[in-house]
Amino acid sequence: MLEKLFRLSDHGTTTRTEVVAGLTTFLTMSYIVFVNPDILSSTGMDRDAVFVATCLAAAIGTLIMAFVANWPIGMAPGMGLNAFFAFTVVAQMGYSWQQALGAVFISGVVFVILTVTGIRSWLVAGIPPSLRAAIAAGIGLFLGIIALGTAGVVVANPATKVGLGDLTHVPTLYAILGFFLIAALDALRVRGAILIGILAITILSILTGYTEFKGVFSAPPSLAPTFFQLDIAGALHTGFFHVILVFVLVEVFDATGTMIGVATRAGLIQPGKPNRLGRALLSDSTAIVAGSMLGTSSTTAYIESASGVQAGGRTGLTALVIAALFLLALFLSPLAAVVPGYATAPALLYVACLMLRELVDVQWDDITEAVPAAIAAIAMPLTYSIANGLAFGFISYVAIKILTGRFRQIHSATLLVAILFIIKYALFPG
Repeated sequence: MLEKLFRLSDHGTTTRTEVVAGLTTFLTMSYIVFVNPDILSSTGMDRDAVFVATCLAAAIGTLIMAFVANWPIGMAPGMGLNAFFAFTVVAQMGYSWQQALGAVFISGVVFVILTVTGIRSWLVAGIPPSLRAAIAAGIGLFLGIIALGTAGVVVANPATKVGLGDLTHVPTLYAILGFFLIAALDALRVRGAILIGILAITILSILTGYTEFKGVFSAPPSLAPTFFQLDIAGALHTGFFHVILVFVLVEVFDATGTMIGVATRAGLIQPGKPNRLGRALLSDSTAIVAGSMLGTSSTTAYIESASGVQAGGRTGLTALVIAALFLLALFLSPLAAVVPGYATAPALLYVACLMLRELVDVQWDDITEAVPAAIAAIAMPLTYSIANGLAFGFISYVAIKILTGRFRQIHSATLLVAILFIIKYALFPG
């Protein structure tokens, strides 16, 4: 049956190899079941319901990837998009989390349309590589300042905007220890390094009395507090225009780049040969719509899937194993509820560090490419908004190209996005 469904022999793999690959990918991306509820619950969403929504969205998205695309790629609510959802749309802009879920749903529908019509490929091809790299790095910087704030390393300071926190505070010390542990384990190529780091700090916190142990296994909590709670009508409010635009743009760049990168490494995309990229792209856009209904931020392809490919994963059977393990994770809700913020902060900070690697792809020897990229990356953490970073990057790219007589180097997709952001600031400056 598995051979018929996934064509294992055609891909030069076996059931055992695919199972091992699926387990490997799950271990490297399973930290999201602890981190996502921690981030989204800051909006007032029920933490237990978000935990269930995270597991189910990951399982559903990955199952779609398994059976529609037959690719070994894991799906789950994306890092960066969950931060934009919680800290920008809800905390900074003042919208309700129900409206934010509505915006995710609409962006998912738009994403499906862009994918089916081929506009998604046009957008990806039209955005300058330097800007794409800077967007990923800027999101990393944004995650970094959130993580340092949660850990207590960075605090508010009326004189200097931000300042150094109390490094003798025990939870802060635990967060620092967790970061060093995750980095060391990953450097030693220990599978599941991020997950191990989160669990180690949680256990240490329990043993020293800073966290109350509430068990490990139980029946899954209720999904009702977030299930179909999205406010689509509220999200259609004019002020949500640029929110939806940002969701779509980040989803386009992040998911598409991740899938192409992982699939290329797995040998699933080869010049001149047919591939299932179209089906894979449709899978991730469909998963966003499903996730918004369950009660979580945008679902996307995970770059951690490369670890499973490295272990030999080549088909949707790898994805099927990942999905099954996310469903099993539903029974770990007591453990997820007890994980403190200073245990997930090191994971967030480490992911941020890895995202900064994208800066090597910026064309630093060309000022018209480097400056807009730098502006995009810098603006995200300093304005506490991924949206502003995207806007500043696109607008400055177009402006500098025009002022230096290089208008012809501006792709129509880049020009369109810049104009949309200018309209946003003109009509809705707040």
